[in-house]
Amino acid sequence: MSWAVLLFAGMNLCAKGLSNVPSMQIVFFRCAISIILTWFWLKKVETTWAGSPENRLRLWGRGLSGTVALFLFFLTVQKIPLATAVTIQYLSPVFTAILAMIFLGEKLRRVQWFFFALSFSGIVLLKGFDERISWLYLGLGVLSAFLAGVAYVFVRSLSGREHPLVVVFYFQIVGTLLGGSFTAFNFKMPENWEWLLLLGVGMLAHFAQVNLTKAIQGEKVGIISSLNFFGAIYASIFGWLLFNESVTWGNVLAMGLVITGVLLNIWTNAGGDRRLRRFLANLMNR
Repeated sequence: MSWAVLLFAGMNLCAKGLSNVPSMQIVFFRCAISIILTWFWLKKVETTWAGSPENRLRLWGRGLSGTVALFLFFLTVQKIPLATAVTIQYLSPVFTAILAMIFLGEKLRRVQWFFFALSFSGIVLLKGFDERISWLYLGLGVLSAFLAGVAYVFVRSLSGREHPLVVVFYFQIVGTLLGGSFTAFNFKMPENWEWLLLLGVGMLAHFAQVNLTKAIQGEKVGIISSLNFFGAIYASIFGWLLFNESVTWGNVLAMGLVITGVLLNIWTNAGGDRRLRRFLANLMNR
């Protein structure tokens, strides 16, 4: 998971460096490169990409929501400080939990709504502390996180129904088709070094996904999700060193609220609050 977070941070860094390239064109190259690599991976595990007919609607839904979320994320990465864009994406588990409650019948505990409010208050403070963030791109970033949550709910609904690579492959199909359609009519010729960054986006995203899949299969989701927040640290360092994006104590406080709210929600889902109550009860009985 540590490798996955670092590789995704590299992908974000490449996207940030492509400020003159349309976001949908970046989506196209990211998905087109990854779809080729995933095709060979599917052949290796002897799995067909098409999936079951009864799951096609969900697979296309996952692909569409994930592609639009990725486009909006790349757009915000280009327009606002890198650390802020990455932090806003951490709202996706919040939206996933709420949508899973509505559409999958998963339970939410009352204390989790407080944690959700804590995360959203951090997003509002990010805008208040940083004049570089407009309401437009803040809203687009939150919409990106919401659509990522929609995509994760589709993925969760396909759990045990389809091979994970099939689910990933549909996302890449939609990204390549939509991104390619836009790029065909609005292609902007990259400079020499921009070709390298586009290649980096695709390659880093693919291998980050490989490491993420291995991590999820080999460890508890709560632990994996907590390690993901190192991405905000990488983004802050890269933004400061390479793009002269300063991070104030106000930014740190706001990002801390977002991350704390999400981590507490993950901890609650993992039963941490129940274990804490049992521990305190045993301690009182002694």
